[in-house]
Amino acid sequence: QELPETVLLKFFRPENTPVPARPTPEQLSNLIKTTLHYPESFNHSFHQKSLCLVPVTLLLSNCSQAVVDVTIDLRHKPTSSEALEIHGSFTWLGQTQYKLQLKGQEVYSLQLKACFIHTGVYNLGTPRVFAKLVDQVTLFETSQQNSMPALIIINNI
Repeated sequence: QELPETVLLKFFRPENTPVPARPTPEQLSNLIKTTLHYPESFNHSFHQKSLCLVPVTLLLSNCSQAVVDVTIDLRHKPTSSEALEIHGSFTWLGQTQYKLQLKGQEVYSLQLKACFIHTGVYNLGTPRVFAKLVDQVTLFETSQQNSMPALIIINNI
């Protein structure tokens, strides 16, 4: 008996065929990683100067390879009265909204100033960060997942 001839199958795809990769909402909400750098506690003499200014660095890291449009909004305030009772209220000084563009894997450092009028424990984790891929046709950006609370203790000396 004669064996049938074996034929090798070839699978091919043209090299320049674009593969549409739509990011999932989960991926879109993790484009930008934010980290706040600030002192754990800050000593200030409220008797000499009523306003306590603390320098805070907001570090933005683009976790994707794509170019990303980023909006930072500092006007957000905690709405629950419980958050205000525990942490009190403070104000970000200067510009309240920033728009920037980060290249793939780029890290950007934004210098902020927090203003306090009395002692207490405060949560600095209030900046809201929104991002969208530059080449994405979207009317609105995706809110980036917020990190853990960023607590600071303001002491009177």
